[in-house]
Amino acid sequence: MILIVDDRPENIIPLKKILELHRFSVDTAESGEEALKKILKTDYSVIILDVQMPGMDGFEVANAISGFSKARDSSIIFLSAVNTEKRFITKGYTSGGIDYLTKPVDPDILVLKVKTLDKLYQQQHELRTIQDSLRKEVNVRRQAQEELAKRMQELQAVLSSLPQMAFTIKPDGIIEYVNEHWFRYSPDANTFPAMHPDDEEVCDDWHQALERGEEFTREVRLQELGTESYRYHLLRIIPIVRDSGRVRWIGTFTDIHPQKQAADLLEQQVNLRTSELLLKNTELEQTNHELQQFTWVVSHDLKEPLRKIQLLNDTIRERYLKDNPEAVFYLDRSIRSSARMAELIKDLLTYSQLSEPEPFQPTDLNGVVQELLLDFDDQINRKGATFFIDPLPVLDAIPMRLRQVFQNLLSNALKFTKPDQPPIIQIRSERVATKAIDAEPSPDGPFYRITFTDNGIGFDEKFLNRIFIIFQRLHNRSAFEGTGIGLAIAKKNIDKHHGLISAHSRVDEGASFILILPINQV
Repeated sequence: MILIVDDRPENIIPLKKILELHRFSVDTAESGEEALKKILKTDYSVIILDVQMPGMDGFEVANAISGFSKARDSSIIFLSAVNTEKRFITKGYTSGGIDYLTKPVDPDILVLKVKTLDKLYQQQHELRTIQDSLRKEVNVRRQAQEELAKRMQELQAVLSSLPQMAFTIKPDGIIEYVNEHWFRYSPDANTFPAMHPDDEEVCDDWHQALERGEEFTREVRLQELGTESYRYHLLRIIPIVRDSGRVRWIGTFTDIHPQKQAADLLEQQVNLRTSELLLKNTELEQTNHELQQFTWVVSHDLKEPLRKIQLLNDTIRERYLKDNPEAVFYLDRSIRSSARMAELIKDLLTYSQLSEPEPFQPTDLNGVVQELLLDFDDQINRKGATFFIDPLPVLDAIPMRLRQVFQNLLSNALKFTKPDQPPIIQIRSERVATKAIDAEPSPDGPFYRITFTDNGIGFDEKFLNRIFIIFQRLHNRSAFEGTGIGLAIAKKNIDKHHGLISAHSRVDEGASFILILPINQV
């Protein structure tokens, strides 16, 4: 901005118009006092100052301005039509003026001078800004260097206290500092410890990591100077990065020789133990196969004489004991015992075959349940049972094995009922996030939770762990039929499907059996 100071408005107006035509911002003052007030508040690049003014003349104003730090870069042009003598011109220059023009003034010359001085003002302002910026940057760099030196001292103090070899490396890869443990493996601070010939490629790998600025970790064998033996060390070098880039690298050699020896010994023991386990596993598989064959043969052979016993008992009862109620009573007990034994043999045979590998296939559980409802049709009608069944999923399963699970749960729900209350059975299904009985529902979860709930006699949950063990019964055999194998078969089948089975119940308040099954078998 340009300031024109003149006590005559008729002198100010033409000068202002000329400068504004050349796109200068112009301010005016009609006295020296007014000019000083404005100079204190505003930065002016050029001040055009009339010499002859009432009150403070131009020379006095210029002398006052020289004491203002705010106007130190402002250029003063004296303009006078009266004081044109040499002594006045000299006084103008000694008062701080850059130029002294006498009227009449050539407008073009005045504009050129103003342009030159304004440009000079702008350049000085930019230069001062650059100088201030450089000064701040120098101070910041000095502080950063001092801080870096302090941090380096602290770092070296820490590294010197470490029990392993520690060192720092400059960004160009030159060793900068090593602690005292270094000299067990290297004769001087500028040489890396000697490595085993088979580990020399580590040097090439390190140079590549140095170029990429990546953390570097390797196992190496270093030769100890005193014993000339090689010991295993873990080499780790990490970059220390600041805003300006990598400052240095910090590295350590950690002696892992005892751990390595222990690991080698452990690996040998593991290999030996693995071989023994493989041998034992083969023997176990053979024994298990033989046991399954034995179970099948024994079960099959037991079935035939048992069928004959049942047939003969039925024949004796029908032909020879119709008129002897007491004999019929005892014979019926024998027939029922034979039937229970037949059921027990069948369940044992089923349980023994659960270890056989079988393929998984997509299975619609809705179809499985509908088939079972047809199988239980007579019992459902006899007890007046009511079913509420959610839509069930399609998932990977062994159809026959999963059918055994559902059959056992439905059979129990129809069996363990209250004598005066028709059974109400609910089958619910929901997708869950995790393999857990109480998992949270999730529309995209990889598992399904299927719950069988009834209003039967229930059981005390303190016996929960017993009900899935073979031959474990919670109820009297005389009150409820069964072999005590059904839930054990169900659990083994669910395990085979990589799932979970559990239950919640209270005495006389019904029971809920909960299955967690994966949708896809891996």
